[in-house]
Formats: sequence, structure tokens, C-alpha cells
Amino acid sequence: MRQFYSFVFSFAQKGLLLLVLGLLSFAPNDARAEITLTFGTYAADKPTETVRKYRPFLTFLADRMTERLGEKVTIKMTIAKEYAEGVRQLAEGEVDFARFGPASYVMVKDLNPQIRIVAIESKKGKKRFNGVIVVHRDSPVQSLEELAGLTFAFGDELSTIGRYLAQAQLLDVGISGEDLHSFSYLGRHDLVGEAVGAGKFAAGALKESTYRKLVAKGVPIRVLLSFENVTKPWLAAADLDGEIVQAMQDIMLATQNEEIVRRVSKNGFLASEDADYDLIRDAIEQSRSF
Repeated sequence: MRQFYSFVFSFAQKGLLLLVLGLLSFAPNDARAEITLTFGTYAADKPTETVRKYRPFLTFLADRMTERLGEKVTIKMTIAKEYAEGVRQLAEGEVDFARFGPASYVMVKDLNPQIRIVAIESKKGKKRFNGVIVVHRDSPVQSLEELAGLTFAFGDELSTIGRYLAQAQLLDVGISGEDLHSFSYLGRHDLVGEAVGAGKFAAGALKESTYRKLVAKGVPIRVLLSFENVTKPWLAAADLDGEIVQAMQDIMLATQNEEIVRRVSKNGFLASEDADYDLIRDAIEQSRSF
């Protein structure tokens, strides 16, 4: 009798185990786990300003993607201290998607050709906006040619406006690095504007939007020259699931979301292709002779 009960108990244990295994085999197939994405960028301005700028939009995007995909989407944020580190993180898939400057896009595309453009930022319905070369408000300099023999502040060494386009502008008027008294790379756009305002450099290159903020704060600088730049792309890592990329793109470009998108990302987004950035490729190539 004892052997009989032992057999029954053993059979029951095996049955329970099979039932549990059966339930486990069905559960993961009914729905994917929560989707956690990492958004990456780099500090072109103060890190606190970068967080303030992107967090509302990332929250909006996560909420809409949750509705679209039927699963909870969470978006984390990481800010690289330097442009090069941010480029490496996307190229190697350490972040899932990113917002870069044009030159950084060209570079990350060279490192990993499978990087995809999700959308490009719109500036009043256009794909172009301005960078500026500034001088001190009281500077006697009135033309780019007059900067020969003076000092110049660039931004990051990988910055589109802060280096490549600015150097292309100088080269167009016959000024190379050897024709300047000296030049330095200061990193962030706000540091460039503040250095010129403090008289540490005769001129410098920065974003027009940063220039306006600095002037509003009382930094004594003025625009010497404006030049065109391509707006910034939002990029997907090579291994990011295509369904997620498509959902992100549809939400960013959807006309029915236009007012909400404008509220959290200023002017919304436009569809884009790699050729939009040929202007930047040309400037990068030209700056090699600086």
C-alpha cells in the first residue's frame, strides 16, 4: 500500500510540474516584456538644459508608443559628456535611438551604415536653420576677412556649426588656421559665446538659438555672419526592432499629433533621407584643409 501511495504522489508531482511548465510556455508568447528604450545625446549646452529640453518630448513619445504597441514603453535618457562618446554609443548599440547634430550623423553613419534616420527636425517647415559667427558687441570687426590675425573660439571638435561649417566659412574668405593668431575648441556653444563676450576671443561660432539666449542674459556679443545648417536628425540604432522604429516614426510625423508635437518639440518633424546631409559632408571635407 505504501508503494501505491508513493506512486500516486510521484505521479501528482509530475502532473503539477507539467501543468506549470505548460502555463509558462504560453505566457511569454501572449505579450512581449515591457519595452525599455535608451535615448542618447551629448551635451551641446549645459546638461541640465539638455534634460529640460528633451524630457517632455520623450515622455510624450513613450506614452504614444505605449498606446500604439499595446505594451508599456519606458524611455531612459543618457547624456554623453563629449560628442565622440555619444557617436560611439549609437554606433555600437549602447543606446537605442538618439538626436545628433548633422556632422555627428555623418560620422556615425560612416561607423555603422545600418544607422537609420527616424525623422528630421523642422524649423518652420524647413530642413535648414542658422549658425552664427559672433564678435564682442563693441568689436570694430565688420567682416569675416578682418578676423585674419585674430583669435577664434570653436565649439566641440565634432560640432557641425561650432567647427565644420564655421571653418568652411573662414576658408571661403581665404582664412585657414595658420592665418589666425590662435584658435581653441571650447566644447559647448554657450561656452563659446561667453568667452567671446568676456573678451577672451575675438570671434566664435555657435548656434543661433544659443546666441539669442546669451544676449537675453546680457552677454555682450553680436552676429558677424549667419550661415545655413541642416536641422538635426533623430536616429535609430542598427539593431532596434523595425516595429518599434516604425511606431516612433509614425508618431513623430503624424499630422493628427501636430499640435502636441509642436508643443513638446517646437516645430515638429519632417521625413528625411541621407542626401539631406550632403551639405555637411562637403563642409567636413573642406575643413580638412583648415
